[in-house]
Amino acid sequence: MVRLRIASPKTLAILALTLALIETAPAFSQTSDTSSAAPPAASTPKQIRKAQRKAARAKKNAELKTLEKNGYQPGGDLNSYPQNLQDAEHKAARPNDGVPASGQ
Repeated sequence: MVRLRIASPKTLAILALTLALIETAPAFSQTSDTSSAAPPAASTPKQIRKAQRKAARAKKNAELKTLEKNGYQPGGDLNSYPQNLQDAEHKAARPNDGVPASGQ
């Protein structure tokens, strides 16, 4: 006597889902349109967060470089820490006319 083995409903569901995805895959594939010269935009949330972190880091590094140009030394004298940071911020905020500030 021949016995037929019936697969479990879970196995049948996985098989049906796999076949459905295989048949619809070409509908989602990207075309190789090389006419656009712009780089692809960040589309996934991970890429967006990465781009935001990169931009924020560049902004902070530029701000630190400006403060260092105006006399702030991050590893310098810790006894006068808030004052020398504030002095560098005020100096950076002043318009630079090429004229040295008074008292220097």
